[in-house]
Amino acid sequence: MTPYRAPWWLPGGHLQTVYASLFATRVRVTYRRETWDTPDGDFVEVDWLACPSAASARRAPVAADSPTTEPMHPAKPPLVVLFHGLEGSSASSYAHGLMNEVGKLGWRGVVVNFRGCGGAANRLPRAYHSGDSAELDWMLRKLSAEHGGPFYAAGVSLGGNVLLKWLGEQGNAAAAIVSCAVAVSAPLDLTVAGESLGRGFNLAYTHSFLWTLKRKSLDKLEHHPRLYDARQVRRALTLRAFDDTVTAPLHGFADAGDYWKRSSSKPWLANIAVPALIVNARNDPFLPEGALPFAGDVPRCVTLEFPADGGHVGFVSGPFPGNLSWLPQRILAFFQETASCQ
Repeated sequence: MTPYRAPWWLPGGHLQTVYASLFATRVRVTYRRETWDTPDGDFVEVDWLACPSAASARRAPVAADSPTTEPMHPAKPPLVVLFHGLEGSSASSYAHGLMNEVGKLGWRGVVVNFRGCGGAANRLPRAYHSGDSAELDWMLRKLSAEHGGPFYAAGVSLGGNVLLKWLGEQGNAAAAIVSCAVAVSAPLDLTVAGESLGRGFNLAYTHSFLWTLKRKSLDKLEHHPRLYDARQVRRALTLRAFDDTVTAPLHGFADAGDYWKRSSSKPWLANIAVPALIVNARNDPFLPEGALPFAGDVPRCVTLEFPADGGHVGFVSGPFPGNLSWLPQRILAFFQETASCQ
């Protein structure tokens, strides 16, 4: 597939990030929702692609001497699961874009909304976080066991970090669950990313995240009083301050620094044992280029693709007003290439 090249009319990481999020032409898909009860008594909302094209679905081969009256049984088409980014959901533009391309192939698609991201507040004090590979493990095993067929996983931003961390933790065992994986714009080093988002123009992204994070956290106090100090939540102006007050204590970390260090996927990349693609733009405002891994830091099964441009989950293509087709097509091309080699 053609490497990513940013359009001439959209220069710089910030413009590429903001334009993709707010202004680029989007596609829409229809979902069918399921609610899963989690093992600890909470729930997550899961959105399935409602109408993948049946025309492209694979069918099982039939022997030449088989009776013509025998029905043909279609083999299950591949299943693609997407894990979204911080305060994203199945409604995010990249989720619709990927599921639209999945449907064109006649594949099955599902977007798992992390706790509290599907529209309904979750039941328990805990929420979701950048290193929650235990939750992701449960989700992936459930999907693999219940739906069968070739199984591919993709993660964007926070979801990409969690997916890569899980792959590294599982090592060879991951191959029994997923065939291959793609992570896009993952904040591989959360300490570097967190500090980067705490200064300069990047604070605009932080304030956007905190707008919903604070609201959800304050609402949670109505059902779970004294979880944390409401005044400190309101005063938080950076992700470090918010994670110190809310994320870290709720999920068993000493503070934001401990949370970021223990949840980063970068130390786990060397242990990945299934085919994986990591796509990060070198001008991603969330993760400076210097924090990206080198080829020698990852095993041969991991492909590093770091285009010069693209911003954070941007990758806008085409003449003005542009489109968001390059990224989902790149993800699916990797899945197809990997499947053809197995």
